[in-house]
Amino acid sequence: MILQVQQLSVKRGSNSVLHDLNFSLLKGAIVAITGPSGSGKTTLLEALSGKLFYSGTIHLEEGVKLALVAQQHQFRNLSHTDTFYYQQRFNSFDADDALTVEAELPQLFATDTDERMQNIRILFGLDTLLHRRLLHLSNGENKRLQLAKALMDAPGILLLDNPFTGLDTAARVVLEESLVHLASEGLTILFSCAASKVPAMAQLVLALDGKGGGQLLPAETYRATYRMQVPQLNAALLQQLLPGHAISDFTMAVRMVDVNVRYGDKQVLQHINWEVRRGERWSLSGPNGAGKSTLLSLITADNPQAYANEIYLFDRRRGSGETIWDIKKNIGFVSPELHLNFDKTSTVSDTVASGLFDTIGLFRPVTESQRKNVKDWLQLLSLDVYANKLLWQMPLGTQRLVLLARALVKQPPLLVLDEPLQGLDEQQAAQFRAIIDAICSHTQQTMIFVSHYTEDLPEAVTFHLKLEEGKVIAHV
Repeated sequence: MILQVQQLSVKRGSNSVLHDLNFSLLKGAIVAITGPSGSGKTTLLEALSGKLFYSGTIHLEEGVKLALVAQQHQFRNLSHTDTFYYQQRFNSFDADDALTVEAELPQLFATDTDERMQNIRILFGLDTLLHRRLLHLSNGENKRLQLAKALMDAPGILLLDNPFTGLDTAARVVLEESLVHLASEGLTILFSCAASKVPAMAQLVLALDGKGGGQLLPAETYRATYRMQVPQLNAALLQQLLPGHAISDFTMAVRMVDVNVRYGDKQVLQHINWEVRRGERWSLSGPNGAGKSTLLSLITADNPQAYANEIYLFDRRRGSGETIWDIKKNIGFVSPELHLNFDKTSTVSDTVASGLFDTIGLFRPVTESQRKNVKDWLQLLSLDVYANKLLWQMPLGTQRLVLLARALVKQPPLLVLDEPLQGLDEQQAAQFRAIIDAICSHTQQTMIFVSHYTEDLPEAVTFHLKLEEGKVIAHV
């Protein structure tokens, strides 16, 4: 056995996350770790890698090393800090403070590098990324970089926290093929994933039960027996929150006329023409690096290149005297990285309340009526038990759900939801889709919803825009 885990128990604060967990693995096994949000998937990976204190036994075959690739990677800039601000990737001057791929992994690109390093570089196609800034890498490109970095130390066991999250279909296929190849050469792979999205490469599934325990099953057995429980929506509470939702007098939420965005030699968006009318619900899709995040940044007032283009938001042209706050007050926004920008002193309740003021953190007093509104949204999303907990201490899926509550709390005319279900378990995702569909069925809510999975789209979505290499290739 390359790995034996016996009576593994891990606590986070006073909360027992894993309790007396037992399993063993052979060399070359590919194991998916599943379970509801908070069941300990990330905790297990961090305990195995030595990042968390635990009780019990983790026994490795002699000489075997482990490498962990976290779901969210925070890299350092040229000033050797990791204090990037949210809009920095869209600001050409400040983005130059980020390292290039070559500077991040010089050993892989050295002229005298050995054959193993060359094979890693070739396997993940890093030669095409040589001079790219880390801040400008897509999710798929960044994942390839982090995997290459982890393999440089020749581990025998590779630990991956939600490696497929945020990847488009093609990138998921490439990643899965790469991992199968590595396993065929003897690498043991453990990775966390959504319970309903266990990829074909998985030979075994370690199903955590949310009560501290888990069971190791053949993947075929797990797939045959898995059933999702659909949570009940508190329709009465939602009805209380809906009156006055999305009231506004605009005709066009977004209008773009021949929009182009370039960073240095790279043309990110090319000749974009797009209109989003009041009450329309759009999906925005495309492969990693297609320009989706850049397009959204023009809408959310986070990209200064909006001023160099003909863009109208809520019937008003950008650059006609409006402030960014005039725009942001009309938008409820969430992205996969947004939680990383909140201070570690932010509670769940304060994080949601910050959505009332469009700030990354709460910096002003909240009235009693506003506090009640926050409390109601937390209750609707089954988050009220975490109200006074620190955001960063919550499971990642719970953090993402908190930010979805933040996007909804002020009842904005336009929702811009960038991969909103990323990191949520199946029950949380189903609950949020039900809430979105209910809001859209009772109001004139306007929405832009980004996802790589068509099954993630709410039923309310009826319009679709697809990008590829910065161009519109489908508009229906």
